[in-house]
Amino acid sequence: MLHKTRGIVFKTTDYSESSVVVQIFTEKFGLQSYLVNGVKKPKAKISRNMLQPLHLVDMVVYHKNTGNIQRIAELKNSPVLQTIPYDIVKSCVTIFLNEVLYKAVKQQTPDENVFDFIFNAIEWLDNTTAGLANFHLVFLIQLTRYLGFYPHSVIKSNADYFDMKDGVFTNYKPDNLSYLSPPHTENFKNLLQNGFNHLQQIKLSAEERRYLINKILEYYAMHIEGFGNIKSHVVLEEVLA
Repeated sequence: MLHKTRGIVFKTTDYSESSVVVQIFTEKFGLQSYLVNGVKKPKAKISRNMLQPLHLVDMVVYHKNTGNIQRIAELKNSPVLQTIPYDIVKSCVTIFLNEVLYKAVKQQTPDENVFDFIFNAIEWLDNTTAGLANFHLVFLIQLTRYLGFYPHSVIKSNADYFDMKDGVFTNYKPDNLSYLSPPHTENFKNLLQNGFNHLQQIKLSAEERRYLINKILEYYAMHIEGFGNIKSHVVLEEVLA
């Protein structure tokens, strides 16, 4: 049976000389694997360029509730990204976020809230020119809201520490070793309280940005089983510096 669904490309893997398996986070079915034949041919109906990380797509797919590799009847980029593929900063941000999302979003069931957040955030990144250096930090913090470990909503104005194990702000130094302390706690609060429309108002040095992204990734690893290590942020940090 044919179904229409929007999707976000996560990962493309070579399958044969002219075919690939592409993992796409779909609005209707969650994360699914699709076999696409002939992508490397000159006149391919679905080309490899259409399946780049975090490209947004409209699809008509064949779907079976078996968990096996699915098939695509039709695919088009929609909307077509105008700046991300050609802007070095945006491209590096996208590669980094794609690596995180591939390890963090694994459900093979629909989750429209997660899908809409990611889809809209990529559209926003493609259309903006301001505050790019802080986009990935705000994105990852906001994403935790949908993954189930968003920091406790009550932020004490005078809290000096953020306990990453319990996800709460506190006036006392946590007993565990995973926490933020001044001045990092205040910077983390600013990221937490500001959305994408206020990225320019967040003032961070390259050193502080590097510290916070490592702590946020540590926070992810603590709360997502099998999250492992992220490598692409090293390149992103060099570009942003």
